[in-house]
Amino acid sequence: MRFSAADAILQDALLVRFTAAVLRVELAGRLLFERAYGAVDDAPRPQGIDAGTRFDLASLTKIFASTAALRAVVAKKVSLDIPLARSVVPEWQGTRHEPISLRMLLAHTSGMQSGADYRTLLGLDVERFAATSPLVAVPGERVLYSDLGFIALGTTIERLYRRSLASVLHDTSRAAGATTAGFRPPVRRAREIPATEEDSWRGRVRGLVHDEKAYLMGGVAAHAGLFGTALDVASLAGSYLGAINGRNDAHGFPASIARESISEAAFDPVLRRGLGWALKTSDENSCGRRMGPNTFGHTGFTGTCMWVDPERDLSIVLLTNAVYYGRNDLRDLRAAVCDAVVETVDAC
Repeated sequence: MRFSAADAILQDALLVRFTAAVLRVELAGRLLFERAYGAVDDAPRPQGIDAGTRFDLASLTKIFASTAALRAVVAKKVSLDIPLARSVVPEWQGTRHEPISLRMLLAHTSGMQSGADYRTLLGLDVERFAATSPLVAVPGERVLYSDLGFIALGTTIERLYRRSLASVLHDTSRAAGATTAGFRPPVRRAREIPATEEDSWRGRVRGLVHDEKAYLMGGVAAHAGLFGTALDVASLAGSYLGAINGRNDAHGFPASIARESISEAAFDPVLRRGLGWALKTSDENSCGRRMGPNTFGHTGFTGTCMWVDPERDLSIVLLTNAVYYGRNDLRDLRAAVCDAVVETVDAC
């Protein structure tokens, strides 16, 4: 079987690192491999999953949100580099936040702190908290991966489009061909969704967003909250690859903005940043050793990831519910799968 090495890695990890996973591999916009593994949990008689199962995408939501923001730039609703305080977020005028631009939010250089313990947010307006919390760095100074920055991005998107974030990301997803991605799955479908963590606050989390801040926001946020399939995620990646590599299936996403989004917007010795995207910085990154130096992608805390090699025209999507077994680093598994996929592709 083609991709037998990647398949074996995931078979070995099943019921050890996750209860459910889907791996999807595309080359030049064509499906090469897709397989589902496991079930929604490890109950004695669990419900199995298939390639169409929706997972909690966690921080992969950020790429859907950054795509919506970039489409606003294309539509000339906003500039990447003019401070948002001048028109979109006037409450930042006269504060340390005043220099923050859209580029800084997307590249995680706004100076906003990374997040907050959900217990400190109970009863608060989380969006207001994100927008007004004291900065921990000068805007533009350095990379600080920030959920709060993307919560502020969500507010920015709503103001730019004059619509709810859920509505904007629904349209953004459909434009990219991600036809089943969305927030807040219907309760009747919850049993079909792989369970994530069991916590003392909510019990077993299934069909509800795992991220606590997004949960407090009603399940709709720009940093986390989307549920979707491997095809949804691959379609979003494909809208960038199609644009970059000149295919007609780019879903109308301009090549110029796609290329800018995957170019280095901010250096970091661990993981460089594009506009929304993470950029391969070393062989220690979770895309592994074999994907090319211009690889871009993102990971999600629940156990999700997508990595895209533009030179190979290759996208790898791996969705899991790894947080089911604890908040453990999944970098080794992701890297091993990516390495195995690239070895197979290069051997063909």
